[in-house]
Amino acid sequence: MKYTWAGATHVGRVRTNNEDVFAPTTDGLSSGPAVFAVADGMGGHVAGEVASKLAIEAAMETDGNALDRVLAGNSRVVEAIIADPSLGGMGTTLTLIALSTDGALDLAHIGDSRAYRLRGGVMEQLTSDHTLVAELVAEGRLDPKEVRAHPQRNLITRVIGMGKKIEPDQMSDRALDGDRLLLCSDGLSSMLEDSKIAGLLGASTPEEAVWSMIEAANNAGGEDNITVIVVDTRA
Repeated sequence: MKYTWAGATHVGRVRTNNEDVFAPTTDGLSSGPAVFAVADGMGGHVAGEVASKLAIEAAMETDGNALDRVLAGNSRVVEAIIADPSLGGMGTTLTLIALSTDGALDLAHIGDSRAYRLRGGVMEQLTSDHTLVAELVAEGRLDPKEVRAHPQRNLITRVIGMGKKIEPDQMSDRALDGDRLLLCSDGLSSMLEDSKIAGLLGASTPEEAVWSMIEAANNAGGEDNITVIVVDTRA
């Protein structure tokens, strides 16, 4: 399988610093294996950026499956907090996809960054948000249409840095010829409806798709940092 990808991040129109980190930071082409990750830090002006950077570094340096990589990211962040108590309270989301040479797809995820797949013109969200409002929707206690206006829509229930033991989601699947994958921080998904994201994701090249989504999120308000990775899979 051949993978072609592009990625970028933007501070948005409201924030003054960017706490998102992604990898790889350069566009590329590979027959695999390939690993892609997005982290959205939180916990203070500097600490959020520290958490996301540490988590991404550890995840990309670790050998193993997607879950091993996310757990390594958590260990790195927790160790940093123990070594420097002033960093207490920092944390980060982490959504990571590992693709093998034969198309096997391994995903691990914690927080509210997202992974999507566009297949045959239909976009599917591969991750579930670890947020209070997502739990309320799943329990039937909140209408999905009310999520964007909910006062606690940004409350995350699972995140890297909460402790030594975390519970990431994990899934295994297979990439098919013609699939397009998207990893993004909530600076994209909180600004644009899925239908809008799906339309922009179909742009002719990964790079064009990345920048069209960042531009659209900024035009919609750019209330958060925006990070996007798009990966094409070809047999």
